[in-house]
Amino acid sequence: MKKGLHPKYGKATVQCACGKLWEINSTKESDAVGICANCHPFFTGNHKFVDSAGRIEKFKRRYKA
Repeated sequence: MKKGLHPKYGKATVQCACGKLWEINSTKESDAVGICANCHPFFTGNHKFVDSAGRIEKFKRRYKA
């Protein structure tokens, strides 16, 4: 195999927007995610809408009955 062809694979840190940190194996040293299993409405049972850029209000205005 050629030397230096593949990226370095090792431990990486992932951080959620809620603040949870965990380690995985990856070619990147760190990563950030918006929603994890701790704060996702499906897993928590807390059915809140995660709205970015007013999409829900825009939908309600468009399909107002």
